[in-house]
Amino acid sequence: MDKRVYLLTIVSFIVGLVELILGGILDLVAFDLGVTLGQVGMLISIFSLVFAVFGPILLTATATMERKKLTLIALVVFFFANLLAVLSSGYAMLLVARIISAMSGALLIALCVTIASNIVSEEFRARAIGIVFMGISASLVLGVPAGLMLGNAFGWRAPFIMITALTALSFIGVYFLMDKIEPKPALSIKKQLQTLKNRKILLIQLTSFLFLAGHLTLYAYLTPFLRMTMGMDGTWISMMYLIFGVAAIIGGGVGGMLADRFGTKPTIVGVIIVFAVSIFTIPYTTSILPLFLVVMVVWSMLSWAITPAIQSYLIETAPETSDIQQSLNNSALHFGIAAGSMIGGIVIEQSTVEMNATVGGVFVLFSLGVVIMSMVKRKEKALSTAA
Repeated sequence: MDKRVYLLTIVSFIVGLVELILGGILDLVAFDLGVTLGQVGMLISIFSLVFAVFGPILLTATATMERKKLTLIALVVFFFANLLAVLSSGYAMLLVARIISAMSGALLIALCVTIASNIVSEEFRARAIGIVFMGISASLVLGVPAGLMLGNAFGWRAPFIMITALTALSFIGVYFLMDKIEPKPALSIKKQLQTLKNRKILLIQLTSFLFLAGHLTLYAYLTPFLRMTMGMDGTWISMMYLIFGVAAIIGGGVGGMLADRFGTKPTIVGVIIVFAVSIFTIPYTTSILPLFLVVMVVWSMLSWAITPAIQSYLIETAPETSDIQQSLNNSALHFGIAAGSMIGGIVIEQSTVEMNATVGGVFVLFSLGVVIMSMVKRKEKALSTAA
């Protein structure tokens, strides 16, 4: 495995930290800036939406630039965006900082994934993507506790100071360790959207959206689920998040290895089936802690194990537009996160928190049906060609 993949993983980890790092310090920011918790929470939602929308747009707008140079420029913008967050004296200033960091962060994640898939040989491609996504999944899992610990100890600006420093170190690493990488031919926004007219590509992207929406329907409300169904207090909940986080990080790497060894399609189908079983089963294991832990570990590992296989499947399906498909897939993931969080909120208000797992499982089953449709279509084409 090319060692530069691990550098890209570090970059993706640092960028991913910013998205949810406010989650643990909402009250500190609200008190300091004189705004409500809901307003601070909107800074997370706005970040996710900007991240999802601007990834493909910026990747296209910068398609003719040499990739190392572009990565360095994006890191500089990301650095100053987080420095602006540190210096923010009001809500509007922090909002601008979040929007700029989301835009530059979206481009950086897209670059990390596409560069990782280009600097390794084909047999290691899914594994390389999986390793990069280990960084992303680790950041999404560790962002809240990292922000909570630093914010409570040193104030809410401390997490952003940490990210600013880590971004500077990443710039140095990329500058000295990465080689120049020439871009692929550019595609206009119109042609990007036209790629989604390809039924197979659209179904693959929809699979990611539905899968993550199903996952977040429960995961976004894991804390109330643990409190209401198992009576856990803050210490136990922190331990559950730690276990979940470690398993999710490992899952990203395992997913890449499975895709390289068994192929993308069997890996995707297998992961979705086992994931669906685990999320449907969770509410029925809460009375037996060891069993619950086993099911939760499986659920958390598979939540990110599917991503490298999906990314590799997209490359196989549309190699000529692989860069933009990977970026669109990252957007699909973030839209899925936003949708799942919203759906989970509706379910928990209208029913009970146990129903979040069932509703999430239904969305996962939808993703299974959609991805099978994409594979069946391909087989039909192959049969007609052979005839």
